[in-house]
Amino acid sequence: MNRPLIEYLPSFMQKSNIYQAIFGASEPELEDLEAAVDDLEKQLNIDTATWSLDIYEKDLGIKTDHNKPLSDRRSVIKSLERGTGKVDADLIKSVADAYANGDATVAFNGNILITFTSVLGRPPNLADLLKAVEDIKPAHLQALYFYKYLFISEIHNVMTLTEMESRELTDFAPFEPLI
Repeated sequence: MNRPLIEYLPSFMQKSNIYQAIFGASEPELEDLEAAVDDLEKQLNIDTATWSLDIYEKDLGIKTDHNKPLSDRRSVIKSLERGTGKVDADLIKSVADAYANGDATVAFNGNILITFTSVLGRPPNLADLLKAVEDIKPAHLQALYFYKYLFISEIHNVMTLTEMESRELTDFAPFEPLI
């Protein structure tokens, strides 16, 4: 509430002990109600939901894991909600975007090629993404994943040693084969 309710009354009523007692008793209750309504509105949006994630997960048949970060749990919920309908590049992109924080490209060449373009390295909850794509893709197609990394040519004469040290190791190109 922006200002106390009693201030909406004429000044002679504001001075009344009776009105002060009534408004003094009811205003905290109204503030609690307003906070409860605000929280309920947050629960209706997956991006801001907290305690209601359990309900979304139960409804979608997802095993609830309270040890996972809320962002990972939200990604799984979003991907399952998006992952229905005709399986095409747009559907797979929509599911991948739920995990990659917004930007993946999808192409077909006999396989499904999923490239993460906005996140350096592997997305944090890659295992959930792999499962979600596996659940919606046609069984005869293989999904291949490509990640964006920093290469020596991109950091040479561009980044200072301090800047390089502040980056996660997973931001740099690995020497191991990718999934």
